[in-house]
Amino acid sequence: MSKTRPSPGRLEAFSDGVLAVVITIMVLELKVPHESGFAGLQPILPILLVYLLSFAVAGIYWINHHELVHRLKAVDEFILYANLGFLFCISLMPFFTDYVLEKHFEPFSVMLYGISMVANGLSFWVLRVAVNRVLCLEGQLIEEDIATQRKHIFSLFVYLIGVPLAYRYPRFAMADIALVTVLWIIPTFGVKPNDALAQPHTHDHNPDRR
Repeated sequence: MSKTRPSPGRLEAFSDGVLAVVITIMVLELKVPHESGFAGLQPILPILLVYLLSFAVAGIYWINHHELVHRLKAVDEFILYANLGFLFCISLMPFFTDYVLEKHFEPFSVMLYGISMVANGLSFWVLRVAVNRVLCLEGQLIEEDIATQRKHIFSLFVYLIGVPLAYRYPRFAMADIALVTVLWIIPTFGVKPNDALAQPHTHDHNPDRR
């Protein structure tokens, strides 16, 4: 008898829960300033901006995670372990976010923050490869999946540039990370889907269809 593969529903629900916890932990680090008015907000503005960046990263991964797995009929062990690897990497993001703020954007702290983004991107790329493999076997892999995978590799390259850049120009390294975030605000940005391939392949033998 063939082993029944688990439904992707549990994988999505578990991943949603972990990402929600990640965002919650980061927001708990925000403290109300002692001073009132704009004078009190000014010192914590960098904290808010880094939190916004980390929140955007987590939110974008949540969106792309849904875009990635929603067409799966079932998941295999490769997908399950790849998903756990991604969740492990992104669960460390609150620590690295807090670290870069506590060290006031010192080069080493920004470098670690950049490395954490590389780890997030690389682990999600492994998950993407695992999912695309199953979609290919099921005959559902479309041109947009391949284009998005290429975009993902380009994003990893941009992240890697920011790691050595942090040693000399930590602020530019943070801008480098923000640039990748902007590229992924819309999941299909930089990807040119073919409308004819926008839906999974189906076997339609009706000769009247064009």
